Amino acid sequence: MDYAELTKLFDALSHPMRIKIMGALYEQRRYVSELAKYMNMSRPLLYMHLRKLEEAGIVAGSYEISNSGKSMKYYEVIPFDICLNPELLKELAKNIPPQG
Repeated sequence: MDYAELTKLFDALSHPMRIKIMGALYEQRRYVSELAKYMNMSRPLLYMHLRKLEEAGIVAGSYEISNSGKSMKYYEVIPFDICLNPELLKELAKNIPPQG
């Protein structure tokens, strides 16, 4: 993982609601309407948070057709494991271009 990917991950997990979403999706994959109801959140706001999590590569969405023929988008956690420590940050820092 490079510094840009780690920065996206930090950004995605910097909001408490996105951490709650990750917790809900870790329990089980859920379709958007179910997740919005579970989170007590509007679907547009939920989609905004899910987009951040998808961009960071820690959740994935996929469409499925229900028995009634309705298209449903399910989200699930993509497993990851990061050991964050000063040594990792030192190594990542070597590849950050100078600012300004």
